[in-house]
Amino acid sequence: MGHSTNTLQTAIIGASGYSGVELVKLLLNHPQVSLAHIIGSSTVGQRLDDVYPFFRKKTDLVVEALNVEVLKDMDIVFMALPHGEAMKQVPQLVDAGIRVIDFSGDFRFKSADVYEQWYKLPHTAAEYLEHAVYGLPELFKEEIQRARLLANPGCYPTGAILALAPILSLSSVVTDFIAISSMSGTSGAGRKANLGLIFSEVNETVKAYRVGNHQHTPEIKMMLEQVAGRELRLVFIPHLIPMTRGIYSTVCLPLKKTVAQEELIQHYQNFYQDAPFVRVLDDRPPEIKFVTHTNYCDIHVTIDQTQQFVAITSTIDNLVKGAAGQAMQNMNLMAGFPEEEGLS
Repeated sequence: MGHSTNTLQTAIIGASGYSGVELVKLLLNHPQVSLAHIIGSSTVGQRLDDVYPFFRKKTDLVVEALNVEVLKDMDIVFMALPHGEAMKQVPQLVDAGIRVIDFSGDFRFKSADVYEQWYKLPHTAAEYLEHAVYGLPELFKEEIQRARLLANPGCYPTGAILALAPILSLSSVVTDFIAISSMSGTSGAGRKANLGLIFSEVNETVKAYRVGNHQHTPEIKMMLEQVAGRELRLVFIPHLIPMTRGIYSTVCLPLKKTVAQEELIQHYQNFYQDAPFVRVLDDRPPEIKFVTHTNYCDIHVTIDQTQQFVAITSTIDNLVKGAAGQAMQNMNLMAGFPEEEGLS
């Protein structure tokens, strides 16, 4: 299929995972974008619609091997590779003047030591960390617009940070201790074969995992401390639930002083008044089914005046707002398109 020279030229490196496939769907439907190249490894030479039949009559793209020379004509390249793989490719792309949006955790931290501690991998492109922009549009829109290397946030951090950012801006209201409990569908673990993710293992049960050592813990803490302007104590407990997609986060914080629930809800609504994909609910807690296959984050705030704590709940689709949709939202900002283009 031909590509107009007036459209934004894009490519994806690594489109075989759930997030990568979701991104292909979104880009093919974006009115101002051309998806020019799909870069893979195990499926090189195959048509994309043979690998994924739901792309039939939508694209005739063939999966290619990586060739940086070909990608030099691209406006933006998406990296949908596992942690540890993106850092091997990003330097040559950035050095070639290509703008990059990376799905992995490789460029979310400013410190290689923090990355290596939590991801248990040596960082081979540490000199690029200081140039990477954290791609949460609701908080860093101006930085994203100028970004050359953008680190797409993790799925759990997206829901947790959006739930907490408004209240942490009120330093006199809440203490510095935060408890976050998040539940995720199985697609959050990726597409690779895993005994713990087969139907018989996950059906009709819920379990916590990686308590105290999940790699998203320092990401959440780092960004929330940046918002709050102070150190925070944080515990993050992720859970696996028998669903394909969606994340439900419940956050609890002790109050330092009494505040009316209506006042706090109004503060949240004001905080996100220019955020097209955050919906602050004033009547009931959110549900996963109302955000799946969308780029929305739904948030609800409840105050328990008798116990003096606030409970915040949020929901996102981990493959859209937690990955591909947020990446395209960032692409829109980087390209000067309306933020919600192709996502609403």
